[in-house]
Amino acid sequence: MHRTFDRILLAFIVLVAAFSLVTMWPSEPWHYLPGAIPWPEGQGIKIPFIKFDGTEVKGATLERRAMTLGLDLKGGTRLVLEPDLSNSPDVNLDDALNNASQIIERRINEFGVAESEIQRQGNRLAVQLPGITAEEAMQKIGRTALLEFRELKTDANGNVAVMVNGQEAFVPQSSVTSLDDAVWIQAVATTRDGQSVPLTGQYLKNARLAADPNTGLPLIAFEFNDEGAHLFEQITGRLLKQPLAFFLDGEPITTADGHVDAPIVQSVISDRGQITGMRVDEANNLVKLLNAGAFPVPLKVVQSENVDATLGQDSVQASVIAGETAMLVIMLFMVLYYRLPGLIASVALSVYATIVLAVFKLLPVTLTLSGIAAFVLSVGMAVDANVLIFERMKEELRIGRSLVVAMEEGFHRAWSSIRDSNVSTLITCAILYWFGDQFGASLVKGFALTLAIGVFISMFSAILVTRTFLRIVVSIPAARKPALWVSHAGSKDDGGSREPASLPTGGGG
Repeated sequence: MHRTFDRILLAFIVLVAAFSLVTMWPSEPWHYLPGAIPWPEGQGIKIPFIKFDGTEVKGATLERRAMTLGLDLKGGTRLVLEPDLSNSPDVNLDDALNNASQIIERRINEFGVAESEIQRQGNRLAVQLPGITAEEAMQKIGRTALLEFRELKTDANGNVAVMVNGQEAFVPQSSVTSLDDAVWIQAVATTRDGQSVPLTGQYLKNARLAADPNTGLPLIAFEFNDEGAHLFEQITGRLLKQPLAFFLDGEPITTADGHVDAPIVQSVISDRGQITGMRVDEANNLVKLLNAGAFPVPLKVVQSENVDATLGQDSVQASVIAGETAMLVIMLFMVLYYRLPGLIASVALSVYATIVLAVFKLLPVTLTLSGIAAFVLSVGMAVDANVLIFERMKEELRIGRSLVVAMEEGFHRAWSSIRDSNVSTLITCAILYWFGDQFGASLVKGFALTLAIGVFISMFSAILVTRTFLRIVVSIPAARKPALWVSHAGSKDDGGSREPASLPTGGGG
């Protein structure tokens, strides 16, 4: 029964390792591995692709995603933002900057830009964003993202204001052929306490990307909080059969054909509505901006620059090769000192490193210098767990235990030490992550997260992978030779001065 279960575990470990190897394999392996060997390139995987209407089947390529690198390894953009208080002289600057910093962090998380740094510099905010250009950073971070609901400007006779040769003029609404030239003003309603306020995105509860059931085109479905629903109900009740436009940062939101998005109000609406006619990428970005929130005060970009990587590509490659060399030296030491168990531990260590790198790529985890240091540290902890297990095994063999019993006892007795050391490391990681989050030290957070992932997987590697490999090997008669398992391990009576003639395998397997 045990052997069947061990074989199932072995098959599972092989599948996980193979999947991890395919996932983490670089697209240009000759940069990190000896160039004399013709390594397979990781350009992409051919998969069948079927169009939604089911009429066409053709080949497509699923591109392998590259490892996400931080600002020090990949470069990126640095922005310096300054609040514009010209229209808000009574705003508390400290509170406004603190709120703006939180909103920037939420936007960064929404857009998937990891390992960013946000620092307060006097009355300014300095933001470092790895892996994106200055233009992308402006689109994702630099916008105020103030959503406004606007209605047509009219006079007492119901005429609509339009721009003619740069001048505002009132014309009958029936003569307006394009709403692009119309003058729009904020849609105002009365709060429950009697104040007249414009309806803006600050009253939104949430926004999500959906598809129009009739056309299949993207739309933004938004929902107001209680106060926003009260205001929206008044506005839609007043504007029945009239257009209502959406503006973002003072500019109209346009449809895919470039016209002002101003749907006609068909009925009184309270807590929810829709923005239609946008392209998928525009709608997706707008949803992220709306959910992250608008800045309490407008922020203007006073400095924008591209940042080169602290380490160039050559330095990164040299670091990877140095790490590979170190792992080979560790494996060689394990084999020479622990013999067959050391060889098994080396294979388990390779599985561990492959799984960790695959997890880094899949999550994804942004690798910086501190993250690489944490990964190297976790490799050392994985080796340390195997050392504890093998030393316990040697002790059990010296007192005459059978090979199977010594192996199981070695894992059982070493587990408490492995557990305690790893739990204490995880507690330290949690403390580091919390302090890094409180003080905005993203490098500290990255180190803590990377180390925690490595520790979790090292426990899996030491306890499950190494144990399964050892159980499978012990079941092979040729692998039970004493010289493969013990080094200067004598019997209980002679004080450990000579090797036993054979290693019994029964007694508790």
